[in-house]
Amino acid sequence: MAKKKGKRKYGEKASQKVERAMHERKRGTLKSGGSGKTVKSRKQAIAIGLSEARRSGAKVPKKRK
Repeated sequence: MAKKKGKRKYGEKASQKVERAMHERKRGTLKSGGSGKTVKSRKQAIAIGLSEARRSGAKVPKKRK
């Protein structure tokens, strides 16, 4: 049986934002929103990138509650 092709969950703009956030984390220049502390966690960097993508109107699924 052939594999079912679906729509992409994340748009190209979303992946660019996450990529930029990951680079900033590696350089140590990525800051968290509320406290302004440097982000060290990989997961946190991804979350910040997706959040920025959402705000800019990129195709990103809604946050899970």
